[in-house]
Amino acid sequence: MNGASSSPASTGPGDQLRERRAAIAADLVHRQFAANPALQERYGPAGRAKCLEDAHFHLSYLADAMNAGAPVIFSNYVAWASVMLTKRGIPSEDLARHLGFTRDAVLAGLDARPAALAVEYLSLAIDSLQALPSELPTCIPPQGPHAVLARTYLAALLAGDRRSASQLVLDAVASGLPVRDVYLHIFQPAQREVGRLWQLNEISVGQEHYCTAATQLIMSQLYPQICAADKTGGSLVATCVSGDLHEIGLRMVADFCELDGWTTFYLGASTPAQSVVDTVIQRRASVLAISATTAPHLGAVRDLIQRIRATPACADVKVIVGGSPFVVMPDLWRSMGADGSALDAAGAAALVRRLTTARAAGSDAAPPDAPSQP
Repeated sequence: MNGASSSPASTGPGDQLRERRAAIAADLVHRQFAANPALQERYGPAGRAKCLEDAHFHLSYLADAMNAGAPVIFSNYVAWASVMLTKRGIPSEDLARHLGFTRDAVLAGLDARPAALAVEYLSLAIDSLQALPSELPTCIPPQGPHAVLARTYLAALLAGDRRSASQLVLDAVASGLPVRDVYLHIFQPAQREVGRLWQLNEISVGQEHYCTAATQLIMSQLYPQICAADKTGGSLVATCVSGDLHEIGLRMVADFCELDGWTTFYLGASTPAQSVVDTVIQRRASVLAISATTAPHLGAVRDLIQRIRATPACADVKVIVGGSPFVVMPDLWRSMGADGSALDAAGAAALVRRLTTARAAGSDAAPPDAPSQP
């Protein structure tokens, strides 16, 4: 287990970029529109404002990737953005040019050392754009477990038929399909497919939100079975860090641990760090599960873990982390000060078992290097 730390969050190489983000974003958009006056005619004032907004997002991801020491996090984000923008009529060449102007702006707006690192990350991302596919494979492959059921479930949600989707799941469980399989092979791939469809501009934000809200409601209908599991484990607190509103993956983790016999305290989205620490103490939790959906949430993850490590009452608490940044960079949990990470809810539950079994046996050995997976 990593040692406790009572020091405040350290200064990272991306912090100066974050502090100067507004000025750098304005500079790079000015450079981009000055170099190509046709952009003003093509997109107008609203397009320029959207370009500035996108620049803020890009710079935020870049700063957090720099702080994590992980260029792959920024390159992965650029890959996602490239597909998303292409499907909305903005060619990848425009994104590459935008990132080129970003290099010029960070060189002008940052001190030499952070500027050099930012340019390195930007250059790697620009180079990777050339090899990116324009299409993304479905998240519900035909050969996947219960693929027909998952596709039928998603089709009902996309049609706005929550009642049919719910009945489909309840009937499957009544026929013997384990709740764990429903989560792993229906809910999880369906939600990932919803994200893919939005990225490809094939569904609206409203449809995406509807599908997520409906899935959460249907999950709650399974709670009588989930909560009926014998409580043989300890207490676990599950939370999204402050600012992170994507909670469904974490809810699945809490439910899997509940099925494993843990008493879980699910705090949900965007919970302030000190409130999490207080809850861990009040509930005498043995494990804290933290979710971070995107790179800009990593600073909050690090801050929360540092608070836990600096609190004597939390000295024995095991901390696990999950979310997209930890999938992209499997060893990232180490630099965050956590005890391990997992790829999905089943992997998280398995990791909790390993960590707490090792502690019960008096072992302080580190978990395996690879993230847990089913």
